[in-house]
Amino acid sequence: MTAIKHALQRDIFTPNDERLLSIVNVCKAGKKKKNCFLCATVTTERPVQVKVVKVKKSDKGDFYKRQIAWALRDLAVVDAKDAIKENPEFDLHFEKIYKWVASSTAEKNAFISCIWKLNQRYLRKKIDFVNVSSQLLEESVPSGENQSVTGGDEEAVDEYQELNAREEQDIEIIMEGCEYAISNAEAFAERLSRELQVLDGANIQSIMASEKQVNILMKLLDEALQEVDQIEFKLSSYEEMLQSVKEQMDQISESNHLIHLSNTNNVKLLSEIEFLVNHMDLAKGHIKALQEGDLASSRGIEACTNAADALLQCMNVALRPGHDKLLAVKQQQQRFSDLREHFARRLASHLNNVFVQQGHDQSSTLAQHSIELTLPNHHPFHRDLLRYAKLMEWLKSTDYGKYEGLTKNYMDYLSRLYEREIKDFFEVAKIKMTGTTKESKKFGLHGSSGKLTGSTSSLNKLSIQSSGNRRSQSSSLLDMGNMSTSDLDVADRTKFDKIFEQVLSELEPLCLAEQDFISKFFKLQQHQSMPGTVTEADDLDGGTSSRQHNSGTPLPISSEKDMIRQMMTKIFRCIEPELNNLIALGDKIDSFNSLYMLVKMSHHVWTAQNVDPASFLSTTLGNVLVTVKRNFDKCISNQIRQMEEVKISKKSKVGILPFVAEFEEFAGLAESIFKNAERRGDLDKAYTKLIRGVFVNVEKVANESQKTPRDVVMMENFHHIFATLSRLKISCLEAEKKEAKQKYTDHLQSYVIYSLGQPLEKLNHFFEGVEARVAQGIREEEVSYQLAFNKQELRKVIKEYPGKEVKKGLDNLYKKVDKHLCEEENLLQVVWHSMQDEFIRQYKHFEGLIARCYPGSGVTMEFTIQDILDYCSSIAQSH
Repeated sequence: MTAIKHALQRDIFTPNDERLLSIVNVCKAGKKKKNCFLCATVTTERPVQVKVVKVKKSDKGDFYKRQIAWALRDLAVVDAKDAIKENPEFDLHFEKIYKWVASSTAEKNAFISCIWKLNQRYLRKKIDFVNVSSQLLEESVPSGENQSVTGGDEEAVDEYQELNAREEQDIEIIMEGCEYAISNAEAFAERLSRELQVLDGANIQSIMASEKQVNILMKLLDEALQEVDQIEFKLSSYEEMLQSVKEQMDQISESNHLIHLSNTNNVKLLSEIEFLVNHMDLAKGHIKALQEGDLASSRGIEACTNAADALLQCMNVALRPGHDKLLAVKQQQQRFSDLREHFARRLASHLNNVFVQQGHDQSSTLAQHSIELTLPNHHPFHRDLLRYAKLMEWLKSTDYGKYEGLTKNYMDYLSRLYEREIKDFFEVAKIKMTGTTKESKKFGLHGSSGKLTGSTSSLNKLSIQSSGNRRSQSSSLLDMGNMSTSDLDVADRTKFDKIFEQVLSELEPLCLAEQDFISKFFKLQQHQSMPGTVTEADDLDGGTSSRQHNSGTPLPISSEKDMIRQMMTKIFRCIEPELNNLIALGDKIDSFNSLYMLVKMSHHVWTAQNVDPASFLSTTLGNVLVTVKRNFDKCISNQIRQMEEVKISKKSKVGILPFVAEFEEFAGLAESIFKNAERRGDLDKAYTKLIRGVFVNVEKVANESQKTPRDVVMMENFHHIFATLSRLKISCLEAEKKEAKQKYTDHLQSYVIYSLGQPLEKLNHFFEGVEARVAQGIREEEVSYQLAFNKQELRKVIKEYPGKEVKKGLDNLYKKVDKHLCEEENLLQVVWHSMQDEFIRQYKHFEGLIARCYPGSGVTMEFTIQDILDYCSSIAQSH
């Protein structure tokens, strides 16, 4: 226990200028035994304060901590439970009763005794000691009034006293006089004892001799005792006076503590009041702006915006605990709510009026824009409304219901306005495409809405008609007067291309400007990452489309970006159907217009997707691009079907087939349109389909031809195809170009060989027989011994083909070839030159056979190679 006492004094009480007088190890009665220590302490500074301190061992480490302290003056009763029997339990009555059980009765009695002493020494008050042994209190009575209470608790002075210097010197002198003091201690002690006895005797004699002095000394001692009694009496009176001063000082100290506490509370209260006033006080100017501010002028809007921000700050202030229970705070919050509700209604009403007024003002400008192919500019309206953007943000965060109502009203008013503007705009575009209003009725347009009427059959009929016209322009059956129609078609297509581009160029900035305005005005984020977004334009080759119409049920809003897209879809709900109608009209006018539309639409879709792949503009143009791509595929399918349905005249020569000329026209037009286009792959696929159809159907027509030889039909048309592909240099058709050249060469050679068999027919038959005999195994020099192929038969055959007869035969051959070939392709001289070369080759072949089979016979042809060259040249010049 002593070690614990020293540890507590060192660690807990010394740092607080306190002295530990008594300690007892206790635990609370009736509960789990959690040991602690009750310590009786006094301060080392004046005025002395006496306390009872509870010290407990920390749960987190092997050290003690001060838990609670009671002033001894607050102690009313000390109850020891039993004054006779030993009992470790005792109670201390402070503001409530604390029941304790000491570890031993001795520790309890020592602690109660110390409490009694401290009470007697410092308090002089009535503390009731109940069930305490009187013997315990009597043992604690001080021996003198001025004796310190703490004397009994201090350790007794050790009996051993250290020698001073004089005593050490005297002992050394004695020991020097006795040499054997160290070697014989007993003899030395005996000697000292004898000398002491001698001294005691001398002292007694001296005292007996000085009895008179003793009496005088006793008298002086009695007088001194009287003086001491007087001094003690004065000290007691002084002590009583100081005790009253001490009590007064204690009261002053306690009063100062209360004053300090009151001052601290006042400072905290002032801080709370200043917090509420600074954060929940709205200036009168702001209140007036919210209630009566002008929402039409720029200064009024700015004042209302500042006031609304200030109101929002006041309403969103983070109150400290307990503030919400204050009546003034509740009233101020209710006032703010009323102001917010009033201003929100006023703002919503004003903006609704602005939306309505915009519809009226914009309608007055429709007339002047209906003449030109332009859309009205909404920038002034957007600029005026953007002044309210901060107020819309405030409304969105404070009253989302009214914010949603304004959003819905804006979409309703603007959708009707844009619908009128866009329909009038498309009506002008359709009129410009068809030329006049009367002509537009011819293509199925009626009314101001610009919608298309007519059945699919009329569309197909017109498409076949226009294709038939293009075929006629290339056919040899068409007279030269109709060739001006091609120039007219080019002009019409160029005009259509410009109008279609103008339509898209007007729609794109209109949609982008409106989307940007919606984002800024309604405070919606339009640039969010949307991975995996796919529009229908990304799968144009599919047979069906799963897109929903704009009039369908809107998707649930999962983000602000979705909300922007849904607003744009409702506002511009007429754009997609109007674009589809315009596309149908362009396809109805000329099916080749689908090429222009595919390129233009693809470019605008690509541009829109680069800006925002999930935007309304990108999605809408992507959906329309699906329709354009289908029309393009339909145009290709129609051309292939028309190839298959071509019928040729049995009475006239075939020449260049109409679909071959159409393919040339299509390829030339497509190459000019698709130059540097994004969707070149679609055109390459179409080329592949078309060229396969052309090849198959050229062969089909050639097989069915009766007037013109099959080889001529194949030769002329594949020559035309080869020339077209060589001129256009279409990279994806390189293999087809080589194939066309090969087919042209093969059929040219076949036609030449077949035709040359006619002029020297008997000679051909004769030498074919010679070659047959050689093939059977007869040696070449022995062929002349065959009866049917002797020299006489050879001369007879040769005589039938003199130079004059050969020239006549070649002239007839030239005329027949001229009748077979068409003028458009201009292959007569090419074919004639090939025939000349083939004739010379056959001549050399015949001469070689004569030299080998009839050596030394002297038989020769009646005309030479030079004669053949002269005949061919003369015939060509004469015709």
